[in-house]
Amino acid sequence: QVHLVESGGGLVQAGGSLRLSCAASARTFYAMGWFRQAPGKEREFVAAINWNGGNTYYADSVKGRFTISRDNAKNTVFLQMNTLKPEDTAVYYCAGRHTIMAETRSQAYAYWGQGTQVTVSS
Repeated sequence: QVHLVESGGGLVQAGGSLRLSCAASARTFYAMGWFRQAPGKEREFVAAINWNGGNTYYADSVKGRFTISRDNAKNTVFLQMNTLKPEDTAVYYCAGRHTIMAETRSQAYAYWGQGTQVTVSS
């Protein structure tokens, strides 16, 4: 069993930046993803990265503004969020899956963190 813990959320003004981190409790080379859920909305895909960081995927809404990366030596995945918009406000979840290939579907992920709140004020 792998536990995931997110950090780095907070309150930021529109146009600002935040960097989210997701620390895994054990060494893992699984594909990882970030999802988010805004109040009253379904959880949606944000970004994903394969086991060695060689392939990354992004939702159209964040492409060019967000960057997913990983440091396997530290069992950590990051989400750098730039040029934040009020519509980026949500709880952001880190997720991991058993295989090395990244996925955009939430159903493909077996491990989930507790989430970290990101609030972007206008």
